Amino acid sequence: MTESLYPRARKRFGQNFLQDIGIIEAIVDAISPAPGQHLVEIGPGRAALTEPLLQRCDRLDVIELDRDLVPLLRKKLAAYPQLQIHEADALRFDYRSLQTSDESLRVIGNLPYNITTPLLFHLLEQASCVDDMCFMLQREVVERICAQPGSKQYGRLSIMLQHQCYAEQLFIVPPEAFDPAPKVESAIIYLQPLQQRRGGEVDLEALNKIVTQAFSQRRKTIANTLKKLVTSELIEQVGIAPAQRPETVSVEQFVQLTHAFLQSERT
Repeated sequence: MTESLYPRARKRFGQNFLQDIGIIEAIVDAISPAPGQHLVEIGPGRAALTEPLLQRCDRLDVIELDRDLVPLLRKKLAAYPQLQIHEADALRFDYRSLQTSDESLRVIGNLPYNITTPLLFHLLEQASCVDDMCFMLQREVVERICAQPGSKQYGRLSIMLQHQCYAEQLFIVPPEAFDPAPKVESAIIYLQPLQQRRGGEVDLEALNKIVTQAFSQRRKTIANTLKKLVTSELIEQVGIAPAQRPETVSVEQFVQLTHAFLQSERT
């Protein structure tokens, strides 16, 4: 089936279809699917990644929201019995429903920029069924996720993701690799949910509350941004100087501060 038979990319779905053969091969090599693994692809689009993956895996479920693409995908990929196509919203999909035993899922996809953050958090809510994830995201988002303390990119997304995942930027994808070409660069990121969360277990809602408030005014000190939630004394107790900027505080320290905050709420 030629690409001309596919509907044009739709802005409301944030569609940019991957078309560069070299980039496609590099992504498949990075994923390195192996026999016996269960893969899940979010947003297969025109099947640029789907078909190469099907040639190397035993089972692949794909989740596609665009109802016009689904019948075309079914026709193009009819020769692959290991494929299941789900016409569904990836933001609401129950990924645990795809498990047939105690297997873990490998989740991949070229994610629309407009749903990246909520989709990552939705997947992490179901991390018990996910072995790893490999996504194409906006380069800026990948850099924010992987950022280290002290950098301008370091913030809420860095902390919340790194607390729950190992994160690594693999390589950059230029705009001309897509149809239509986006106005920004993309990057491939590898994420693996941690068996033991960085800094230890903590209530995620409380951690998010602390981190969001801490970064609400980046130029202010952490004591100033968090003064409605915790005291300077409490901040010092967990080894953070009240005069520090939020972007200099490590993931582990934010976890410790959240525990201190929760303890102070109980007393």
